[in-house]
Amino acid sequence: MSDSARDTVLAPLDARMADLESLYEDLHRHPELGFQESRTAAEAARRLTSYGYEVTTGIGRTGVAGVLRNGPGPVVLLRADMDALPVTERSGLPYASAVPGVMHACGHDVHVTCLAGAADLLAAGREHWSGTLVVLFQPAEEVGDGARAMIEDGLFGADGQGQVPTPDVVLAQHVAPLGAGLISYAPGACMAASDSLKITFHGTGGHGSRPETAVDPIVMAAAFVQRLQSVVAREVAPKDRAVVTVGSFQAGDAPNVIPDQAVVQLSVRTFDEDVRGRVLAAIDRIAKAEAAASGAPREPESEVLNTFPVTRNDDRTLEQVNAAFTDHFGAQRLFGYEPAAGSEDAGLLATAAGAPLYYWWLGGWDPDEFRAAMSSGRLAQDIPSNHSPHFTPVKQPTLTMGVQALTVAALSHLEPAR
Repeated sequence: MSDSARDTVLAPLDARMADLESLYEDLHRHPELGFQESRTAAEAARRLTSYGYEVTTGIGRTGVAGVLRNGPGPVVLLRADMDALPVTERSGLPYASAVPGVMHACGHDVHVTCLAGAADLLAAGREHWSGTLVVLFQPAEEVGDGARAMIEDGLFGADGQGQVPTPDVVLAQHVAPLGAGLISYAPGACMAASDSLKITFHGTGGHGSRPETAVDPIVMAAAFVQRLQSVVAREVAPKDRAVVTVGSFQAGDAPNVIPDQAVVQLSVRTFDEDVRGRVLAAIDRIAKAEAAASGAPREPESEVLNTFPVTRNDDRTLEQVNAAFTDHFGAQRLFGYEPAAGSEDAGLLATAAGAPLYYWWLGGWDPDEFRAAMSSGRLAQDIPSNHSPHFTPVKQPTLTMGVQALTVAALSHLEPAR
């Protein structure tokens, strides 16, 4: 597509930005947890209908899809996730979350706003491109079930019988604690696989004054947590990457009672299937060994809470979209970055469709604060990360850049109008 045609498609954005900023503030003020995104989904559906899309709601419970058929050409899917997190916001913003204990602490309100803006621009500028555009608002990314739920609900069907046409490419972005106005990417494996586990250790309860009559599951589980720290340090090669984090340890209700069980919840992040298998096997081995060493009445029970695959960028798609990004934004706005240990389920959509994926990061933090933190070597200390109660991307230039990025990426794959 020519630069002039692309610029024509993007031209109405300035006039629409006040509405999009209002949408962003409203979404941020009214966050919804996974599979509860009814208000967000209704607004996405309302907007898509007004733009002229064929709209389907309730896919995978609360998912929304819009389809714009615009002549021959490839099918391009743009995806945004909608769900918030069980986090109490501490930003102090005038549009801070009004829902106790729930916050858009991962920026999905940014994603929804940017996709709504891109859907609007692409529909308004349809005389400049040919093909089919699928716009997907996905629920429940944070718990790893949203994409899978939409797929299992018949999102892509055989012989064109799905709820939307099967895409030829899947494109998505995620706002990140990088300087607003920047786009970052990683070739190949860009985000880690994730396995969240719940392990229950069984002991024998008793009086705190008579530990000899009990089998203490707290000591058992504590030894397990301590020994886990050796898995990455001593069982994963330095050339490989893995993270094992215990995020929850629950046991007992009274200071003078030894409980009969302790429950540990942990997260595993890996980038390679062989490493993943070895780490999970080590966790299982250590849990059973510590239980046996403590004289537990039975082996611990392990439950998989959720799992995400490695998010893997397709090389050719990355190159094609990055060329368009460079042409539009300039090379100084685009930079490669190391793979993130966070996890995503967008790759499931691409795998189910048999389509290539490109997933990039959109800078969202105040550029001056980001530069100051970077120059002082204090990025980790001074710039809140996703999932922090202080993670609140600046509206500009984040929203403008995010809408433009999705639009430019889509146009790099749709055919020019004949």
